[in-house]
Formats: sequence, C-alpha cells, structure tokens
Amino acid sequence: MQTVLIVVHLLIVVALIAVVLLQRSEGGALGMGGGGAGSFFTGRGQANALTRATAILATLFFITSLALTILASYNHPNKSIFESPAATAPASATDQPKGTVLDQLKQMEKTAPAAPAAPPAPEPAQAPPRSQ
Repeated sequence: MQTVLIVVHLLIVVALIAVVLLQRSEGGALGMGGGGAGSFFTGRGQANALTRATAILATLFFITSLALTILASYNHPNKSIFESPAATAPASATDQPKGTVLDQLKQMEKTAPAAPAAPPAPEPAQAPPRSQ
C-alpha cells in the first residue's frame, strides 16, 4: 500500500513541476511551450486551465503527503528510549541494574556521591640550585 502511494505521489510531483513550468511568468517571458497564437492554449484559456491544474495537483500532493505520514506512523510505534527495557545481561553479571533506562538513571543518582571529591593540592615545586 505504501509503495503504491509513493509511486502516485511521485507522479503527482512530476506533473506539478511540469504544470508550474508551463505557466507564463509575471515578467512576460514565455514558458517552455511558447505563447504564440499557434500554441496549444490561448492566453486566457491557458492561464485558467493551468491555474486549475496547479490547484488540483497541489491538493493531491498534500493529501498524499499526509497519507504517507499517517502510514509511516503506523509502522513505527511511538517509543521513547527511556521507556524501552534495558538490554538483557548475561546470567553471570548479577550486579547489572534492572528496569528501564530512566529507572537505571534514578538508581545511579541515589548511589552517586553528593559532591565530587576535591583533587589533592599540588605540592610546591622546588627551584633548582643556582650555579654561580
């Protein structure tokens, strides 16, 4: 289902790009198809048809984008890394904490010292004897 929707979405994107490029610019420059009397559309008819086609394709683009987003959210459940169970440890490792990652962090916070120990003060360096 998702693959079919992606293909339809890509076809809509290509068509939308083509329709936008066919439109006449504000500055009077001609689009890819030309704008003379022998062209496919006349001036006013071309503007109305291309404007309507752009609006329809843009609406279809947004609908397929939303549908793809909804389908993607069904495939991946909303999970936080803090709610996932911890990796199972081998049977010999009995000191491994149990529970979720958040529980493990709370347990580590309880067992951590209140303040880090201060490093020992450096001893003053003695100056080498002077030679005269």
